[in-house]
Amino acid sequence: MAATTPNTFAGLSLVLDRMAERRDDAGWLATQAASPDARYLLLDGAGAALLHGDREALRWLTVAERARLLDGQPASLLGLADDRPHFLLALDDDARAAELETALGARRIGLREAGLLLPADEAGLFAYAKGLAHWHRETRHCTRCGAPLAVVSAGHRLQCTDPACGRLHFPRTDAAIIVIVEHGGACLLGRQAGWPPGRYSTLAGFVEPGEALEDAVRREVWEEAGVAVGEVHYHSSQPWPMPASLMVGFTAFATSPAIAPRDGELEDARWFTPRQIVDGLADGSLRTPTRLSVSYHLLADWLRERAGLDLDRLVAAAPAGR
Repeated sequence: MAATTPNTFAGLSLVLDRMAERRDDAGWLATQAASPDARYLLLDGAGAALLHGDREALRWLTVAERARLLDGQPASLLGLADDRPHFLLALDDDARAAELETALGARRIGLREAGLLLPADEAGLFAYAKGLAHWHRETRHCTRCGAPLAVVSAGHRLQCTDPACGRLHFPRTDAAIIVIVEHGGACLLGRQAGWPPGRYSTLAGFVEPGEALEDAVRREVWEEAGVAVGEVHYHSSQPWPMPASLMVGFTAFATSPAIAPRDGELEDARWFTPRQIVDGLADGSLRTPTRLSVSYHLLADWLRERAGLDLDRLVAAAPAGR
């Protein structure tokens, strides 16, 4: 089963050149940072960005605004888009972030909300910046010797400041799998106790050390639902910097319909036929994951291929608030 629509936050390479080969070129970086075309994305300590007060678009700072409002604040290079340099400014001082929000006539927005509102390129840039800022914020000391770390390579490396160590640290991404499992014309969905009533989603979990992605799929589905999985096929992936993950989506086939939730993480797990999904959405007893997640696209593609159904239309026609 192939992906038919781009996942939220994905596809950034179509609009952005990350310019990895220029990250250690101090002269080139200084020129880009001073360019009148430069744009700066400000994130606060919680990873929220500024949005224009009167429209749903990121409120980028100009080079003049950066000089006037945040002189001396280090910037990390995101890359070039439309030949314009794009940078990240991460500000841990929440009081100062609130002042800037007011001064710029902006409002702050979190990534989850932004992913459903912003154009794809801006949502992707926001996700990229949030992941990088989180890594900077959470990685302050060398894991080898404990000395403080310095930001180098335009924000994409951290280096130990102890000359006797000097270890380089690289951005970390935690891989996770997410999968729609099929058996006998039905798909496996589960729910956690804290979710809104009726919400079911595909199963997911983190990859463990020394584990292939396909093996992680089989283990997670078995641990969470007690369902044995055979064939596993790649579907698509999605950056998920909440705080630092990459979601790798799969389709899979169960070898048996038996369900026996095992680790207590799921409140319920069950098989849903296309008809049951249609009826559940129509009467309000079933909620899908939001369009933000690759889980939604896994379910949408499965319904399209197995029953010729359009999940967007089904959700739009569901009772209000569901």
